[in-house]
Amino acid sequence: MTALLVALGAVVGAPARFLVARALPGVTATLAVNVAGSALLGALGGASTGTAALVGVGFCGAFTTYSAFAVEAVEARSWRYVVATVVLCVGAAAISRSVAG
Repeated sequence: MTALLVALGAVVGAPARFLVARALPGVTATLAVNVAGSALLGALGGASTGTAALVGVGFCGAFTTYSAFAVEAVEARSWRYVVATVVLCVGAAAISRSVAG
């Protein structure tokens, strides 16, 4: 059952990632999905196993992208992009975690 929940979340997360990539230019799309996904994962603290599988692993796993971030960081050779991504993603997770309680 858990694997099915992960798959269902991914069915929504992957196309959502694709649509964001089509709507926003370059690294902006990757930064946006990673920050949004980090915030969503932060808000899931204490969620049930099913919710964590569906939303956390499934949706966020397919929606966010570390691999694209890594490639873009190498191609851009921009430490500012790397620092901004880490600070914004960790900040978003921390804020949403504290708000969600």
